[in-house]
Amino acid sequence: MDNFEDEKSPEQQLLPPIRMTEDESRRLSSLADSITDLFPGLAQFLSREVDRATLTEENDLGGVVRMGSKVSYRDDATGASRDIVLVYPHEADSELDRISILTPVGAALIGLSVGQRIEFETPGKRTRSLTVLAVSE
Repeated sequence: MDNFEDEKSPEQQLLPPIRMTEDESRRLSSLADSITDLFPGLAQFLSREVDRATLTEENDLGGVVRMGSKVSYRDDATGASRDIVLVYPHEADSELDRISILTPVGAALIGLSVGQRIEFETPGKRTRSLTVLAVSE
């Protein structure tokens, strides 16, 4: 199910387009639903990202941040770059740079392609901006 431009809110039209598979969309939507009571803001953010994603086939996602992807990104405020692997919560390990989808950074990165930039609000109400530099499996 693809989203159409005229159905998107003004906020969504300012966000970079993102892509994911239908299976990944379902899994992430269920995950967001499961944390609604504990982390409502993060659940809403992840749900928004899933809802606005264009659903596509597995073979059309080269260079797109997915679950299990190794991602190199830049923090646009500091210029610092970081390499992480985006994982489900039970696989997260900060010492191994395995970052959970249930973090603001993880939820912001999902579905982005190399060169895309996204702004998002941290739990501390600070605006943060990231740019994807590289993506690999």
